Amino acid sequence: MSETGTGMSRRGFLASSATAAGVFSIVPRHVLGGPGYTPPSETVGGALIGCGGRGPGTFQELSRGGLQVRQLAWCDVKFVGRADNKTHYTDFRRVLERQDIDVIAIATPPHWHALIAIAAAEAGKDVLCEKPMSRFIAEGRAVVDAFERYQRVFQIGTFGRFGMSRNKAEVRKHKIMSSGLLPRCDVVYIHKGGFKVKEWSGKANLPPEPVPANLDWDMYVGPAPWKPYVRERTGGTHRGYWDYEGGGLSDMGQHYFDPFQWTYAKDHTSPVRIEASAPPAHPEVCGMWGWVELTYADGLKVVLDSGEWGEPYTRNPGRNLNPQDLDPEILRQVDARPDPEPLVDFGRAVRERTQAGGHAEAAHRCATLLHLANIAIRTGRTLQYDPVKEQIIGDAEANRLVNVPMRSPWHL
Repeated sequence: MSETGTGMSRRGFLASSATAAGVFSIVPRHVLGGPGYTPPSETVGGALIGCGGRGPGTFQELSRGGLQVRQLAWCDVKFVGRADNKTHYTDFRRVLERQDIDVIAIATPPHWHALIAIAAAEAGKDVLCEKPMSRFIAEGRAVVDAFERYQRVFQIGTFGRFGMSRNKAEVRKHKIMSSGLLPRCDVVYIHKGGFKVKEWSGKANLPPEPVPANLDWDMYVGPAPWKPYVRERTGGTHRGYWDYEGGGLSDMGQHYFDPFQWTYAKDHTSPVRIEASAPPAHPEVCGMWGWVELTYADGLKVVLDSGEWGEPYTRNPGRNLNPQDLDPEILRQVDARPDPEPLVDFGRAVRERTQAGGHAEAAHRCATLLHLANIAIRTGRTLQYDPVKEQIIGDAEANRLVNVPMRSPWHL
């Protein structure tokens, strides 16, 4: 039972009461806070799902924006033998049943991100999720729909866009790209290196091993295809297997391209043409690749150059967006427009019931860019993509990687 006695969390009760009144100023002083007061609305119960690796750091990110989070639960598939149904769990669903938990940090491997995030939204929780947002495109859209339906806060675990939004030069680029005044964008944005391609290339045909006594292997596999346990499929090396992630590209790409998405006003669309330079891909493990070129409908090209395989990308010279190259009249109209609203961090979004800066739609579109790159690498073909229908055009094999079947009983 929650402290309100109604099944609603303390934070949810306070926020909904204030919203119904139309203003927060009528809330008593001990709730609003101030000198000598810690408002209950800013002290929330939190849980971490996925406690290894990045887990503790991800949980700390819940406190961005001054939100005071008290950790009440830990959940991990490696807690077999120590789960106590009070603080430590192996099944995330038991965590989401608790009415005293308001915010969730998700730091599992990515094949679990979408299902846990959706279930958390349905349970009335706000979520900060590690990158990459999803394992494939269709589940990212399902996350967006869930957080819109249940009006919960979502923030992806990367914050580079917040720095861009405070940089005057990047703000000006954002205004140019979002204005609709630029008839054609001939910019080629190249990001070279740092993708850890070789580091997170998987190992195929490894012999099965005994499942560790502390690991719930069936729960770890979850919605991914069933495979016998091998150590490399867990820990950081899980990134080398298509079942759970997408290699170094998925591991690092959302960090690099989430700020790009904001600067170039691509939070609500995706590339329409994708071409990759890579050797034939293994069906099970992630491997090497050279470069991927992704082109948006307005002509903007984004190039991912691994710097680790094959010839470097030399097709188009990198060319950043330079406002001085624009028609002076277009630039005058752009500069006359108001600056975008500041991006809101997770804590403030939770307190004020507003959209976080790295919201679900933006995170989904950034992850889609990475998924499309990996699909081009895996198929070895140039792809045409419909960013509205979110489907690959005229290529049934490639399109099956947009919406990957899940292992029963898990489903979107």
